Amino acid sequence: MSIRDLLALAPVIPVLTIEKLDHAVPLARALCAGGLRVLEVTLRTPAGLPSIEAIRKAVPDAVVGVGTLAKPEDFVLAGAAGAQFGVSPGLTEALAHAAKSATFPLLPGIMTPSELIAGLGWGFDTFKLFPAQQAGGIGMLKALGAPFPEVMFCPTGGISRATAPEFLALKNVACVGGSWVAPADSLLKGDWAAIESLARDAAALRR
Repeated sequence: MSIRDLLALAPVIPVLTIEKLDHAVPLARALCAGGLRVLEVTLRTPAGLPSIEAIRKAVPDAVVGVGTLAKPEDFVLAGAAGAQFGVSPGLTEALAHAAKSATFPLLPGIMTPSELIAGLGWGFDTFKLFPAQQAGGIGMLKALGAPFPEVMFCPTGGISRATAPEFLALKNVACVGGSWVAPADSLLKGDWAAIESLARDAAALRR
């Protein structure tokens, strides 16, 4: 699947920071049951890569990606863990070259028009606007839409349930990334029913 195919599967991609490996599978099952199949597991904790591997083995309905790709070697480790797509907070020439030899497609992060132009030059046409709110949010996406009509975005960073519909209403937004569907307190308590309910609500958002 291409990045655009993946982004079309649901209006929200959960951005997951998993502290405990034993949370990975029940979390993924709850999100999938709620209608959010595309999951971004970040590399912000030691449990990140093992969680991707565990979810791939135990939750076949999930499409599991790796987030926070910041070094070329991260692509190799993520591929070995079974990641089906990658997400980076930014984009450099080294990351663009690593993406060409990766076993999965990349959703690269950009924040400025110059970074977007560089990304287009490296062959990308779909980006994560990050951090979305700090980068200008709705106004920035509208401004980028005129000179770059061929580009699609998955804005991520500071987006909540309350603001997600505003982003999804934009024609150059394929989906949004958000962590509100897997709040830390629900993870700590293992409240998978609450997470499933939040996922079902997010999956019902209109694009």
